[in-house]
Amino acid sequence: MEFSTPLVPARLLRRYKRFLADAVLEDGREITAHCANPGAMLGLKDPGLRIWLEPNDDPKRKLKYSWKLAELPGGHFAGIDTSLPNRLVKDALAAKAIAELAAYDQIRPEVKYGTGSRVDFLCTQPGLPDLYLEVKNAHLRRDSSAAEFPDCVTARGAKHLGELVQMRAQGHRAVLLYLVQRSDCDRLKIAHDLDPAYGAACQAAAAAGVEMLAYGTHISPKGIAVAGPLPVSTAP
Repeated sequence: MEFSTPLVPARLLRRYKRFLADAVLEDGREITAHCANPGAMLGLKDPGLRIWLEPNDDPKRKLKYSWKLAELPGGHFAGIDTSLPNRLVKDALAAKAIAELAAYDQIRPEVKYGTGSRVDFLCTQPGLPDLYLEVKNAHLRRDSSAAEFPDCVTARGAKHLGELVQMRAQGHRAVLLYLVQRSDCDRLKIAHDLDPAYGAACQAAAAAGVEMLAYGTHISPKGIAVAGPLPVSTAP
């Protein structure tokens, strides 16, 4: 997936009110950008961080920039926009780029299931069990080369795990796919210390037969694409 408009570099001043960020462009102008990320963004919101913004000239939009990437040491990047993983996974499913799920041809997004929820994707194929797929964005990295999820307490995430367990108990396939939106990680682990309830729910779901997958991403200021599979650990 290529960005619709070429990104421009800036320096982060601050991220605040969850969805706003102030930054300085290379020409010295200070601007406010939309930050499409409700998470804690640990390690990705430090003042002075070099970031990449997508400009727009849509008269209906109040903010003329959207924060898309954070630049990391060693030429790496992290994707900030948490609305992108579902779009990326949808494209990857259509392209048969996720080997574990490539047998399914019918892919329907946002299908009602569970208790007042919508599963990210319901995949069906004659002769195969229905596949309920939830996608989670992961871009936290702390003291190792592992990406971690979650980066803050997520009651919604634990609820989704419980609903996947229900689908598995009904004889369907149930999959949780963590899309790692940063290019400097080689595996995915659960951040039990940041949300013990989610950690426990994740272990219970895995024991009940919910499949845990993680895939990396190729990231540059030109665009983001799903890369290869990464190992997943649900242990504390």
